[in-house]
Amino acid sequence: MEIQDLIQQNAEEQVAVFAALADPTRLRLVKLLSHQRVPNALCVNALAAILGVTQSAVSQHLRILRAIGLVKGERRGYHIHYYINPEAVKHCKELVSAALSVEELTKEKLCQNCNEGRKQNVSRE
Repeated sequence: MEIQDLIQQNAEEQVAVFAALADPTRLRLVKLLSHQRVPNALCVNALAAILGVTQSAVSQHLRILRAIGLVKGERRGYHIHYYINPEAVKHCKELVSAALSVEELTKEKLCQNCNEGRKQNVSRE
């Protein structure tokens, strides 16, 4: 696999996960919801009270977390109760692990890519 391919692999998904979890309130929200199970899912009102933020702030954070699939909602009467999507948590863990994995690149591999880049530059001239 080429270095560029290795770097680009899942990059957009990884960026979305890191961006979603970069906000302290969203991270607290994920931690809170990860301790809830579907029967004990929480509505926006409850989440706002526990986190000490406004309902509109919670709604905006949930929108971002739903966009990456990390949070799901279930309508119960007039309210939607939110919980963590366990399959998405597993996928996010894999993405983060892949982004932070340390793989040694050999000098030969780096030089091969440098030489290929030089060949492309020479052919353009």
